[in-house]
Amino acid sequence: MTRLSPLIFALLTTLAQAQDIDHGRYLVTIMGCTDCHTPGHFLGQPDMARFLGGSDVGFEIPGLGTFHGPNLTPDPTGLGEWSEAEIATAIRTGVRPDGRQLAPAMPWMNYAALTDRDAADIAAFLKTLPPVANDVPGPFAPGEATDNFVLRVVPPAP
Repeated sequence: MTRLSPLIFALLTTLAQAQDIDHGRYLVTIMGCTDCHTPGHFLGQPDMARFLGGSDVGFEIPGLGTFHGPNLTPDPTGLGEWSEAEIATAIRTGVRPDGRQLAPAMPWMNYAALTDRDAADIAAFLKTLPPVANDVPGPFAPGEATDNFVLRVVPPAP
C-alpha cells in the first residue's frame, strides 16, 4: 500500500475543508440566511460589510414579542463562543447551547432535514466569517417598545 506524504495529506485535507466551507456558503445563500441576519436587508440596503452580523429590523409576533435575527459571525456578540457542533444542532433543532428555544421566526423545522454534512458545512462556513461586533437588541416581550424598525405579523381579522 502506498502511503501519502504528510505534505500531500495536508494539502488534500485543506482542499476538502475548503470544499466543505464552499458548500456551507452555498447553503447559507440558497436558504436565505442573509434575509434575517444581515443588517439593512429588510430596508433594501444590505450592509455586506457586516454580512450575517445581525438584523436591525425585528419581527413582532402577536402574543410572543419582537425578535431580531441574531449575529451569526464568530464575534463574542454572535456565535463566537459556540462550537461548530452547537451551531449545527441549533440549526436543526431550534435549541441553543444554553437550552433556550430559538425565536419562532427561525425556520429550524425546515432545516431539521439537513444532512449531518450540510449542517456541519454551514457551521464551518459561519466560523470563517469576519467577526462583526453587533449585540442585537431583544428579545422584547409583547407590547414592549423597541428603538428599531419592526415587521409585524398581523393575524387575519375574525
